Amino acid sequence: MIDPLSSTDHTTRGAKRSRGFPQRWRVIAFGMLGLLGLLALLPPSPTSHAQNTRKVVYVIPIDGVIDLGLAPLVARVLDEAAEAGAAAVILDINTFGGRVDAAVLIRDALLHAKVPTVAFVNKRAISAGALIALAAEKIAMADGGTIGAATPVAMGAPGAAPLPVAEKTVSYMRKEFGATAEARKRPPLLAEAMVDTDVEIKGVIDKGKLLTLTTNEAMQHKLADFRANSIDAVLQSLGLAGADVRHAVPTWAEALVRFLTNPVVSSLLMTVGILGVITEIRTPGFGIPGAIGLSSLGLFFWGHWLVQLAGFEELLLLGVGLLLLVVEVFVTAGFGIVGILGLGALVGGLGLSLVGAGATWEVVLAGVWQVVLSLILALGAALVLLRFLPRLRFGRRLVLESGLSAKEGYASAPETDQGWLGKRGTAVSTLRPSGVADLGGQRVDVVSDGEFIEAGEPIEVVRVDGNRVVVRRPHAESTKSTRSTKSTKSTLSTKE
Repeated sequence: MIDPLSSTDHTTRGAKRSRGFPQRWRVIAFGMLGLLGLLALLPPSPTSHAQNTRKVVYVIPIDGVIDLGLAPLVARVLDEAAEAGAAAVILDINTFGGRVDAAVLIRDALLHAKVPTVAFVNKRAISAGALIALAAEKIAMADGGTIGAATPVAMGAPGAAPLPVAEKTVSYMRKEFGATAEARKRPPLLAEAMVDTDVEIKGVIDKGKLLTLTTNEAMQHKLADFRANSIDAVLQSLGLAGADVRHAVPTWAEALVRFLTNPVVSSLLMTVGILGVITEIRTPGFGIPGAIGLSSLGLFFWGHWLVQLAGFEELLLLGVGLLLLVVEVFVTAGFGIVGILGLGALVGGLGLSLVGAGATWEVVLAGVWQVVLSLILALGAALVLLRFLPRLRFGRRLVLESGLSAKEGYASAPETDQGWLGKRGTAVSTLRPSGVADLGGQRVDVVSDGEFIEAGEPIEVVRVDGNRVVVRRPHAESTKSTRSTKSTKSTLSTKE
């Protein structure tokens, strides 16, 4: 028998336990929150503070020959450093120079950089390297360093000494150096004396000499800001000791661009491209030569597009040139004004893709000469290739070797056409060079032997080539016509 009092007491104790359980968890939860709050109020450890406040410095190597592929690398790193809030970008310079247009692109990028820049001349900044160093906000030089000797020269034939340039080119480069120095609050005359031997600075450089400064001289004349023998020493002088140094490494695309814009490689791409196009034009269909040619020209333009040399104008000139050459080969006879215009557009499009900002006439002519040389090599290789192509196993696939026999309904020109040889008649239509002639009362399709013959003039058949009846003016008539022309000119001259 169940005791009601006992049951009630048990129920009451269970209710109390159920109410006490959540209360204990509330106390524990509030205690943990309070502990977290106290931890949040504690100061951060020295290690985490140093990690949060450690500054970042980028280092760009400027060594070897300054080429067009270097400009995109410098521009990319400057943008990346600005986005990362870097404390500085250091250019580690050790170069004898290179292309002027490449140096001008780098100079413009440095002048418009949104991050502090420092040129570390370690050990030399010669020619185009001097322009890059002058464009940085600060210049640090290592012991035994040199900066200057930036007179422009034009490259001659391979293996030959550089050639002097015109005064116009020297004047442009002198002012480019002077303006760069002015923008960075440096003595402009010192920069101009590095380019022009006519600049004279009393106590520094005599007229007729080109200025090159050592580290001590650059410090004395306030061209350099401080002396340093390593990147760590540069950071120490800038108050950035212990900074996170990030060395710039070219991406695969930038390395590929530097390879494609190399003068030797670009010339080879142009030669292979033109050779492939010529071979494709002279063979039926579209196959491997055309694909190789277009791919080579595509790589050439892609590389020069990325370094801001090639644009839509150059690509349009190339397309027009190729189109005009196709018209000259398949539509017009011989080689005339259309072919000349095609070659001119082709050379212009490729030549302009080799020069950029700051290019002088000497640089432009050097680019045109590079294209002309590639074109000559391509034409010579095309003649050899088309001559021996049918003898190669690969070439037999491109050449039609099936015979057109008489059993299949094919036949050469009828033998009766040989009967026209030596016949005389009259041109029914103007022959330029093809047209219609009257030979013994019959209308015959004829072709002149390279001369322009008016309708009604006498003609003579000189040979029959297959189905082509070749005619010209009779010799006596030609002589008489020439004399008549001279007489007419003499009469006109007398009247005048």
